[in-house]
Amino acid sequence: MIRLFRHYISRTFLTLLVAEMLLLFWSIYLGRFVRSVAFTNQSIAPTLSEVVPGALIFVGVMLFIMTALGLYERNFWSGRGDMLLRISVSFLVGLFVMTLVYYLFPALFLGRGEFSLSLGIAFFGVLLLRFIFFEASDREVLKRQILVLGVGQNASRIAEMQQNANTSFLVAGYLRLHEDEDLCVPASGLLRAPDHLSDLAERLEIDEIVVALDDRRKGFPIDQVLECKIQGFRISNFLHFYERETGKIQLDALRPSNLIFEDGFFRSFSQETLKRSFDIAISSILFALAWWLMLFAALAIWIESGFRGPILYRQTRVGLNNELFEVIKFRSMRTDAEQDGRPRWAPVNDSRITRVGAVLRDTRIDELPQLFNVLRGDMSFVGPRPERPYFVERLDKKIPFYSMRHMVKPGITGWAQICYPYGASDEDSWEKLQYDMYYIRNYSFFFDILILLQTVHTVLWGRSAH
Repeated sequence: MIRLFRHYISRTFLTLLVAEMLLLFWSIYLGRFVRSVAFTNQSIAPTLSEVVPGALIFVGVMLFIMTALGLYERNFWSGRGDMLLRISVSFLVGLFVMTLVYYLFPALFLGRGEFSLSLGIAFFGVLLLRFIFFEASDREVLKRQILVLGVGQNASRIAEMQQNANTSFLVAGYLRLHEDEDLCVPASGLLRAPDHLSDLAERLEIDEIVVALDDRRKGFPIDQVLECKIQGFRISNFLHFYERETGKIQLDALRPSNLIFEDGFFRSFSQETLKRSFDIAISSILFALAWWLMLFAALAIWIESGFRGPILYRQTRVGLNNELFEVIKFRSMRTDAEQDGRPRWAPVNDSRITRVGAVLRDTRIDELPQLFNVLRGDMSFVGPRPERPYFVERLDKKIPFYSMRHMVKPGITGWAQICYPYGASDEDSWEKLQYDMYYIRNYSFFFDILILLQTVHTVLWGRSAH
């Protein structure tokens, strides 16, 4: 993993991104070259300066679309059929966008034959590159070898992570450093404690040593670990390793000292100003583009309710610094959904959801009125999901560090919303808080842009909607 703009990105996916950028760029040149040389019998190939402006626009458009369709997510690979579908949709949308670009900027225009050839080369090139990439990335020889110090709960989480086919590492073994440590990992993975840790790491060709002890006070070989560090082995503690590989922070392993002494959980005035300006700009643009959709949604709700039910739904939520505000959404439930006055989670296939409401939720159209919350300053476009005071009070007592999610403004979309399905229990809230904590710790403007692009993928593919 590489930390880029405070967000961890897989080295393999970054390599794929660079390779596809080069492929998309040179496909424009090859398209013009083949058209001019092979079909018109001209002996003069196009110059690079003629190609650069249009090629850069093409690269930017296609990367934007492919990111929005989830082709650069860390846990993307879902089979060859899914891959083919997403790439095909990407290039169909890319064809439409580039046609619009050529219409608006005639100086960039490519002839129909040239662009058709370029698009075909790019499509089949990306497809071939993707299949080769994922075939190669599955090979164990390309994955990092790690040695885990510890056999308890933290080590068991690493063992669970390895079961995911998309992981970038393999566990060479686990070392039990003291006898009274509970064994929570497969016994087949245990290694005998060596006299010198560095000798074992060298013999196993270890790329990284992960310190995953549940309690370091019971015995930690600091001299041997320091020796490995000096000899060039990468040393990571469990919290950082877990955060880097999963995109979330493990609450069980988090200590107050991690929040006090380590970086993150801080925003400068310039960051806040940039984020607020971005919120206003994006919300205004979306409202200008989606006002007609909001009008149709309001009309559908009104007709379904017999021309007498409320169209908008207002509910008190907890925002920045625990301040209360009213969130605005299109009503997607019956008017008597909570007639007893008792707050409750919305379960899967909730019978209180109307037919129109189900469509609005699946397409996220019910969230559009929250643009007014963003413009008013109650919410940000990207941030943790705002919760009701009743649930916040209860979860704050059950889940450690839960109140920290109110260090930032809640958002219409967020890292937890795109990484984890809709939550309707205390356990789901625990899991989503781990993603929220990752977002708060590693916030950057680049991260917000990435979340917005992946939100498009979430909406189009219907993930996490409820």
